[in-house]
Amino acid sequence: MPWRDVKPMEERILFIADYLRGAGGSFSELCRRYQISRKTGYKWLQRYQAKGLDGMAEQSRRPFSHPQTIPYAIKQAILDIRTASRVQPGPKKIQARLRIRFPNLEPPSLTTIYNVLNREGLVDKRRKRRRVASYQEPFKSVNASNQVWSVDFKGQFKLGNGQWCYPLTVMDHHSRFLLACIGLKTTATDSTRRCFEQVFREFGLPLRIRSDNGVPFASKAAGGLSALSIWWIKLGIHPERIQPGRPQQNGQHERMHRTLKQDIKHQPVSHSMAAQQQQFEAFCQAYNQQRPHEALQQQTPGSQYTVSERAYPDKLEPIHYPDYFDVLKVTRTGVVYWGGGQVYVSHLLSGEYIGMEQVADGVWDIYFGPVRLGGFDQRKVRGGDTSYWTIRV
Repeated sequence: MPWRDVKPMEERILFIADYLRGAGGSFSELCRRYQISRKTGYKWLQRYQAKGLDGMAEQSRRPFSHPQTIPYAIKQAILDIRTASRVQPGPKKIQARLRIRFPNLEPPSLTTIYNVLNREGLVDKRRKRRRVASYQEPFKSVNASNQVWSVDFKGQFKLGNGQWCYPLTVMDHHSRFLLACIGLKTTATDSTRRCFEQVFREFGLPLRIRSDNGVPFASKAAGGLSALSIWWIKLGIHPERIQPGRPQQNGQHERMHRTLKQDIKHQPVSHSMAAQQQQFEAFCQAYNQQRPHEALQQQTPGSQYTVSERAYPDKLEPIHYPDYFDVLKVTRTGVVYWGGGQVYVSHLLSGEYIGMEQVADGVWDIYFGPVRLGGFDQRKVRGGDTSYWTIRV
């Protein structure tokens, strides 16, 4: 039991007085009367014998040594590393840089580094979010640059002149190299395509591009195709789309966006799109060449990325289908004429060639390049005089 709340100093003096004059019976009975343990009673008795009444006062609880105390020079190095780059590194990256700067010294723990940053007001408090259980991505593994690029728009914000800015970001999935961060006035297909033409000419073509299900990357058309993704397919790029509401399937890109958001937050708002683009280019330089990445063993993305061997072509080649496919041209109304009737595919594919593969008796699958758009059963006919089918995903 603890000391009683009223004047604990006086309680201790009375306890010692009763002990010295032998009041209260045995030592155990005396401790019970004062509602303390025998261990506590002996502690105060030893302090009285060593220091007299001064020993009854509260003693400092501060430890003689603190394992997390770090030299002043190390603390300053932590602050310098944190503030030297516009892309502010966290404790893990700071710890990695301390190992390089002080090779003969064991760096402070991640908790100690965090506490140093927190005491100096260099940690932005973030609202805790409920974590979603991990999901097994239904995508092919990635082990080299340009096998998969990820793309997304990082929200939107207003510039100093009141104009909206939509940052389009493109990143190599394997090396985490930020290929582009371009501010656009809109998310329309035409402006997005011009940005990709610029990126393709500089870095070549990837095998696949991963995006969410928003415009202009996808639509409600068959196969989720959009005008932009149709163009990708004609370039020999396979579009991948994460499942709706599953941003963790593109987790590397989402994590980069968090860093970009911090950079935008800590920089003054630009008053024009041209000035904001200079800010984005400075961010790309810092992200690719200065900021080490944990998934890259603390190497920078710029040191890991290599340009694609597939150059952007001057002319699009026609899509080739296997010989056992029926190849048909889509009309301007989005249908193909087949089997004495019509099959509606998509108006977005007007003028393009699709491939039809028979997969069972009367059952057909329809492809545009490597992408399966859906299928239909020719025995289930709609329409009157003319047979009509609509493909189903």
